[in-house]
Amino acid sequence: MGSGMTGYATYPSLRDTVVLISGGASGLGAEYVAQFAAQGSRVGFVDIQTQAADALVEHVTAHGHPRPLFRECDIRDLDAYRAVIREIAAELGDVQVLVNNAGNDTRHAVTEVEPAYWDERMRVNLDHMFFAAQAVAPAMRTAGRGSIINIGSISAHIDLLDLTAYMTAKAAIEGLTRSLAREFGADGVRVNCVLPGSVMTPRQRETWLTPEADAHRAAAQAVPHVLHPDDIARMVLWLAADDSRACTGQRWIVDGGWMHM
Repeated sequence: MGSGMTGYATYPSLRDTVVLISGGASGLGAEYVAQFAAQGSRVGFVDIQTQAADALVEHVTAHGHPRPLFRECDIRDLDAYRAVIREIAAELGDVQVLVNNAGNDTRHAVTEVEPAYWDERMRVNLDHMFFAAQAVAPAMRTAGRGSIINIGSISAHIDLLDLTAYMTAKAAIEGLTRSLAREFGADGVRVNCVLPGSVMTPRQRETWLTPEADAHRAAAQAVPHVLHPDDIARMVLWLAADDSRACTGQRWIVDGGWMHM
């Protein structure tokens, strides 16, 4: 994890800012937790992976950064998630930055998808983003500032198979971003979407990475070097900070140039 921040930007506007991250215990989410804590933010995060979350909290505090607040929550249970958001806000303060990160990219053949599976894929990859934004927006609008960052994916734009439900949800996130940016913009609340490319998270390495897939990635990208979670986190930090105060309703692509080739 890039929690040391050596050689990269520090954002004064993020110090003491309350940040909420979904799916924060592993992968990209864990990197966001560590990076925001390194900025001095007050970080709350939710996940169902309690052991990974506890280890992350200890890792962050061992580096001398503010202790993140973890709450176990399955974001597919929208009522439970909204209740946890209220709990985190009561303990840390009103949420000023929301990173809608939780998702699941498990592969699935089109012929095997049943309605219940489809609905569950929408719950884990899309629905919680809207309802979390709905929950934190009133306090942001009252404060006249806030940043909501939805994590999309380039998968909806490139040549992948066995991901139809996931890609459908990720494509919808781009529309959700544009809509909420208009809904909340007059009150100073910004909404953006980050589209990561092929990022070498532990899950990616253990589950999907093959020599053939990595060769395809390298050939497709304009710059062939491997992307790591901190490459995405630095974009998320910038969008959260006041440095990007004029930026909203946009998709920000961090994929080494894959989508543009």
